[in-house]
Amino acid sequence: MGDHWTGLLHALVWNEAAPADVLLRLLGHEDEWVRRAVARRAVLPQEVIEAVLVHPDRRVRGTFAENGNADPGQRARLVDDPLPAVHLALAHGPMAYRQPVAPLPDWAYERLLNHPRGLVRSELVSWGATPAHILAGLADHEDPAFRQAACRAWDRLADEARQRLLHDEDPDVRQAAALHVCHEDEERTSLLVGGLGGGWQLGEVLAKGRLTRELAERLVEEGERLAAIASNPSLPPDLVARLAVDPDPRVRLQVSARPELGEAERAAVDYTVGAEDRLPTLGWVWERREDAEFLRTCARSPHAWLRRSAAVCPGLSADAVELLAQDDDFAVRLLLAEFHPEPPPELLLDLYLHGTHRAVGMLVTRPGFPAAGLAARLGDSPDPRARRLALRDPGLEPELLDRLSRDPQTRTQAGRDPRLPVARIRELLADPDRDAAAAAAANPALPAGDMRRLLDRAGVPEIPVNDRTIGC
Repeated sequence: MGDHWTGLLHALVWNEAAPADVLLRLLGHEDEWVRRAVARRAVLPQEVIEAVLVHPDRRVRGTFAENGNADPGQRARLVDDPLPAVHLALAHGPMAYRQPVAPLPDWAYERLLNHPRGLVRSELVSWGATPAHILAGLADHEDPAFRQAACRAWDRLADEARQRLLHDEDPDVRQAAALHVCHEDEERTSLLVGGLGGGWQLGEVLAKGRLTRELAERLVEEGERLAAIASNPSLPPDLVARLAVDPDPRVRLQVSARPELGEAERAAVDYTVGAEDRLPTLGWVWERREDAEFLRTCARSPHAWLRRSAAVCPGLSADAVELLAQDDDFAVRLLLAEFHPEPPPELLLDLYLHGTHRAVGMLVTRPGFPAAGLAARLGDSPDPRARRLALRDPGLEPELLDRLSRDPQTRTQAGRDPRLPVARIRELLADPDRDAAAAAAANPALPAGDMRRLLDRAGVPEIPVNDRTIGC
């Protein structure tokens, strides 16, 4: 089968109106990626779920095990799968970007925690998808790897459990526990600095661990990882002053963003925040993410790092949101658009149309992205990205929709629009251009009969009504 037909079938998989019989035929297709795409769908009819769960291709079952949009109760049924490879996929769980994933039922975690294969157990406790309440129950487990994993649920542990982990016989468990208390414990900070070697964990300890005077002086004198040390809250004032004039601009930048400094003291540090600098949210700002008055002060700060950190906080007042939406720093505006619960609609539109960062393309999914009136505003724009936005307008006129479906730069998006007449969808489905045809195949207004005929032309066999075995 050629790329053209494969592309059409992939698009058909994602057609939200595809009926169960169409999806079942796609599930039996010879192309692995078509089969797995079915298992990756956000919504599946129960009949198709049943077929996925017994599919002879373990990769299909494994794909469903990692489908974060699928019902966790349905995914959990794969605990009874005959192959450990599928259990491993279930233990690994979904990989979701900025999207919460519903956990499996507790009984499923219990089964996986007691799996006969060590690799499955290890995957479950080492991967971040396992919920905290499950990890907290492992604090007294006989396996030190499980006790180490329990430290990731530190906030849920009782004081007695914390103390046992801090004094655990296993050094890795003690170290994992110490990372959670080093901000208030000089002795454990010193032990961690001496024992961690390198890596990100050492940087975290240097940035937040409580330092003795002796250790602080030695670290500054050694001159390594000074950028991390420069942000440490327990760093003595004279050493802060010393690092404020360090030759390394990264060190000076960290000093300039310390919480105890006033604006005049920040301005006295020779620092620069570049437009392309990727800076993490300042922890001391995030800790007060619901404090509207404090965030208002950060939003007014001349320091861009403070304003960027405030922009991601949910507790911003309306006037602070308005102020940051007009900020000269592009990153401030982008972060506000990406993270605020109710970003200003005009900010979203402006960033989408004029921003050059790759993230602006995702802004159309944010709450409040404008829709009404876009057809009149942008339907005749010379910019194809602007013309595509006209398709979001609920009041889009049929004539403009038809024109956009014939525009080489917008017809792929228009081809997915369910308001498009069926006759025009069929024209696009027959178009030799693969992208245009695939858009039509994904259009939910495409009649089910057309979907079945598409499968017939692609040579995808029908599935007998009573045949639950989907061949590969």
